[in-house]
Amino acid sequence: MTCAERPSSRSKSQRPYLRIPMSVTSSHELPFERPEAFLEGQVMVIDKPLTWTSFDVVNKVRYALRGFTGAKKIKVGHAGTLDPLATGVLVVCCGRATKTIDTLQTQAKVYIATVRLGAHTPSLDAETEVDAWAKDPAAVTELTEEAVAKAAASLTGTLEQRPPLYSAKKVDGVKAYAAARKGADIKLRTSTVTVDLFQVDRTVAQKVDGHPVFDVDVTIHCSKGTYIRSLARDLGDALGVGGTLTALCRVSSGDFHVDHAWSVDALVDELNRDRTTA
Repeated sequence: MTCAERPSSRSKSQRPYLRIPMSVTSSHELPFERPEAFLEGQVMVIDKPLTWTSFDVVNKVRYALRGFTGAKKIKVGHAGTLDPLATGVLVVCCGRATKTIDTLQTQAKVYIATVRLGAHTPSLDAETEVDAWAKDPAAVTELTEEAVAKAAASLTGTLEQRPPLYSAKKVDGVKAYAAARKGADIKLRTSTVTVDLFQVDRTVAQKVDGHPVFDVDVTIHCSKGTYIRSLARDLGDALGVGGTLTALCRVSSGDFHVDHAWSVDALVDELNRDRTTA
């Protein structure tokens, strides 16, 4: 699945409204004729499938590389986690290239996303059900694209961001999402992030389960460590209606762009392809 394709959600009325067109070119070249090159080190750009974890992708690629190279062990890792409900650029390194992961994951990111204003979920995305609708429905129906754009612009620059409770941040050695799923009351420290652009591209007003919502397609340019789910929450808070994320795609990470990303299936098929000649 590419960034241009958006998943259907539980019901037709709840589908995201991301309509940002993207061209599709070709996947970046890799030295498939030289298996030893992958042991020496390669950087692979992959379009992470919806619902897969970043580690699911790494494990799938590692297994295929073992067969391709004939090596019993090969180092494989990723340069920046994507949530299961996100798609887009996942930079995967193998062999000696894994030594560059720390550098690669510090690069700036670009995302396209859909924020649903007027609704809040505990996970700040579609992983969990809505637990709060806007207290004042009129505040949602009266929203304008201009008002949302102004609020989004206020969330740019250097920010002290509060991570989502459903995140991999650790509290007393326990991952926050594990504690949150058990109903624990935890406090996460803020982290300093930079948002260079929080742009409103399109808005759609509708009703979900009888409640008015305002779906907003956005483009975000930001630093490493920025939680787009937190920006969705903060945008909803700034407008007094609540907010959650319904779709997310990482368009680029540094110089790596989704237009040149491999799908997992295409990369694995290429690694498994029989190249023997008669």
